[in-house]
Order: sequence, then C-alpha cells, then structure tokens
Amino acid sequence: MEMLHLVPVIDEGLGNSTYLLDIGRGRALVVDPERDLRQVRAEALRLGLSIAYAAETHLHADFISGVRELEETERATVLAPDVGPRGFAHTVLNDGDNLDLGNITLQALATPGHSPEHLSYLLLDHGRIAGVFTGGSLMVGTAGRTDLVSPEMTVPLARAQYHSLHRLMELPNDTPVWPTHGAGSFCSAAAGGERMTTIGRERATNPLLQVAGEDAFVDALLGSLGTFPDYFLRLGEVNRRGPVVLGTTPPLPALSVDRVMSLREQGAQIVDARQPAHFAAGHIPGSLSIALRPVFATWLGWLAEPDRLVIIVRNPDQDPADIVWAAAQVGFDTLAGELDGGFPAWKNSAAAATGSLIEARSMVSGAEASATVLDVRQASEYAAGHVAAAWNIELGDLAGRLGEVPTGPLVVMCGHSERAMSAASILERGGRTAVAVLNGGAADWAREAGRSLETGR
Repeated sequence: MEMLHLVPVIDEGLGNSTYLLDIGRGRALVVDPERDLRQVRAEALRLGLSIAYAAETHLHADFISGVRELEETERATVLAPDVGPRGFAHTVLNDGDNLDLGNITLQALATPGHSPEHLSYLLLDHGRIAGVFTGGSLMVGTAGRTDLVSPEMTVPLARAQYHSLHRLMELPNDTPVWPTHGAGSFCSAAAGGERMTTIGRERATNPLLQVAGEDAFVDALLGSLGTFPDYFLRLGEVNRRGPVVLGTTPPLPALSVDRVMSLREQGAQIVDARQPAHFAAGHIPGSLSIALRPVFATWLGWLAEPDRLVIIVRNPDQDPADIVWAAAQVGFDTLAGELDGGFPAWKNSAAAATGSLIEARSMVSGAEASATVLDVRQASEYAAGHVAAAWNIELGDLAGRLGEVPTGPLVVMCGHSERAMSAASILERGGRTAVAVLNGGAADWAREAGRSLETGR
C-alpha cells in the first residue's frame, strides 16, 4: 500500500478539520470543506491538484458548507448522505455504497447519532483499509453531540451514536481516524488539542467507550454537553438548500460617518473587530465588541442579529478578507460595509464612548475590589476554576439575561479579555454603567490575590 498524501486543513476557531486527499492523476478529494476555501485551494495549488470530489459526512450546523461552492466553481462532484432534496447537484451515498476513485475506494458507513443521516467514509487503498473519515461521529476522546436536531430526538440519536461508535470499533486497531470536529468545536466536548487518532487508541482511552452499556453511554454523552450557538439551528437548512455561491472574496465597502449614522438609525448593527484595549480607549456608542481572532466567526454568529445589517469597524492592520470570510462562514453573506477611516474618523465627527480595562491588582486591592465579578465563560470553564463569589452567565446567554446581573459596579472577566469586552459592550448597550473588564483571567486574579480558585458550579 502506497503512502497516502492526506493534508488536514484545520480551522482552529471553529474547531474543525477539512481533509484534502490526493487520489491520483492530479485529482483531489476534499472531505467536509468549509465555505472559506482559501487554505484548501492553496494546498491544492501547491500540490498541483484539481478538486474533483467534495464529500460531506453530514448536514453541517456549525458552519456554511463549501461543497456547493466547489460544485459550482471547481465542477467538483458532491458526495453526501441522503437528507431529502438538496438544492444543488450531488451524488447520494448510502450505507455500504462504494465509490471507485481509481486506486482508492470510498465506502460509506452509516453512523447516525450526531445527525440522523450521518455517514463515515472508509478509505480503501487497493482494497486494504487506509483510514476512516468519521465527521461528527467518533472523535478524539469523545463523540459528536446529539442535541442539534430537536429535543425529542436527542436521546434517540444518543442511542444511535452508541451503536455507531461500536460499529466503528469493529475496524482494526491500527486504523487511522480522521474526525471533522475536534477541540474548539461546539459540536464536540473534546478538551485536548489532538485532531487525529486511531481505532485502538479510542477503544482504550475514549471515556465514552469505557462505560458499561447503552444507557450509561447516553448519560455520559449527554452529561458532557455544554451550550451551543443558536445559529446552529438555522445553518443546517441553509446547507440543505445550498448556500449562495460567493466565488471570490465578498466586498466590504467603505462607508462615510454620515452613512454609518444613517444605517444605524435604520437598524444596522455595528460590530467592532478591534482588540479590547482599542475598544476600551474609544468606540461608537452601542457597538458590539467582537475582537478579530480565530473564533471571530463563532461569536459573530452567536451575538450578532442575523436579520440586521452589519457594519464593521476595524484597524488598518486587520485584513478585511479575514472578516468577510469569517462572517460568510456563519451565514452573514453580505456585510453592509466598514467605517471609512476606522474609529478615528468617527471620533473626529461624532460622540464616542470609552470602556475600562483593568489589571488583576485593581480587583484585589484597587478601585474595583468591592465590585461584583461577572464571569462570562462557559459553565465548564467556570466550574474548573473561578474567582470566589463570581457570578456566571455565559456570554451567549447574556443579552437575554441582563435582568439577572446584579446592580452596582461590575468587573467582567473571561479567559483573557475578548469575551469579557463583548459582554461589557452588551451591558453598555443595555444601559449599564460602572463596568470594568479584567485584562486577563482567573489565574491572574489568583496570583495577585494569593488565593486558590474555587471549583464547581
């Protein structure tokens, strides 16, 4: 068996891996591509490959799929499980179907659980097992969540996931496992940073495969799940119908201060992509702080309203292509534009707001020592270690729970400061004042206070 040329293209922000496989004769197979295909296309170009096939393991909820884009722009053949009529050309694969790609054969394995139609793809090289693409089924140390379809389907899909994982365990121990979802994905509960594994390793170490019986598996899987962004509930249908083909990088038109003011009066929302320190130094009143970083797409999809125009504020050193592609990944196909000249243009023409970014010592012995601490991390992060007496409201829930936030001065914190500044901007928009953001995280407070963090929920 020849050495496979498989290139994982990892999106650290969404926590997913797209796989580019050389299948011979200058052709490539791509598995679970995202809509932002810049890296995938760069790798294919580097290897001198044209993308002939684009396979999906399931109907994705966490990102807009790139298979429609590849079908239209690269004339790639789309391979996908059957989830009812799709709005674009594709080849349906069912359990046991084989697709001859030359020396390599792709065999579909039904592995429902993460979604009802989920397929894994067994890769056969000259008839021998070379590996398996497991999508949102078997992952490194965990398995895909089963609560994205409907509440009444969550337990039945968890039971299906149990049987799917045990079906995969019938493969040889040395079989490479190539999951799509991994650490950083809200489809996964994985904590480590590894993206690939083997059947034998998962058989020996995956906690979900160590429990005794189906009922215990269901309890363990559902007990490991945290919250997920609400945009997961709408992207699946977009992917089934077929998203708009963008082709090239979407534009980000320059908007004058007057035009921004006019659009804001008409209901547009302003998303400030600058880093927390810049936002604290000055920002457009009522704007939403979402710092441009790998997880920008997730928080834009979670916090911005999908039915309102989005205006971007950025610094000159921030690449507009990174912003518009991240937005497109979660369904914001066309942004209204960006503030021409950035925040300095606004500051020279209109009233601005400021924020407060503080160090841990100010929480311990400074002006904010008596303030209520609001921790906006995920519940699992909070439980792992938090400041004594800190309140926990996850950032994704904050806008709907402003009435629960204690009155008086607040210090908002997360792991570093980005999510906390997003929270502070939501609080400001809700009319709160005396809100400071910790520049750092719980560990910084613990060092400054000389105290241990509390654990538990």
